[in-house]
Amino acid sequence: MPMTRLKHCLDEHKVKYVTITHSLAFTSQEIAKSAHIQGQELAKTVMVIIDGKMAMAILPASEKIDLSLLKQAAEASKVRLAREDEFRDRFPECELGAMPPFGNLYGMEVFAAETLAADEEIAFNGGSHTELVKIAYKDFERLVQPKVVRLTPAH
Repeated sequence: MPMTRLKHCLDEHKVKYVTITHSLAFTSQEIAKSAHIQGQELAKTVMVIIDGKMAMAILPASEKIDLSLLKQAAEASKVRLAREDEFRDRFPECELGAMPPFGNLYGMEVFAAETLAADEEIAFNGGSHTELVKIAYKDFERLVQPKVVRLTPAH
């Protein structure tokens, strides 16, 4: 079961969560539609390499990451998207591309878009392409302790 580590963490910290099962979907927009969630309410996990170290950037599914903003926020000299072969083995219990945004469970830093911090709840992949998890954003922030930064251009 892909969510064992995540559910254990949520249960251990007494976090209330809802799991939403949806039909098989791979893109964040397909997932949002399948689960009847607006794209800006669904968080997607983007794997990045910051100065040679694997990290997670979390942003609304409806947005595109601006790597120059992440580079500035991380005070890094080099930031790039990670290739699948670079992170495939880091999440053994997760389907590729469906990792939950809990970098703390995998020993990596997490950068969260400030637009997510404005939401009361956050929904994200729970480790499979058919299950989402929804929790209060304040619980996500308390457990993961992401660096909240600007990851997308201002509208």
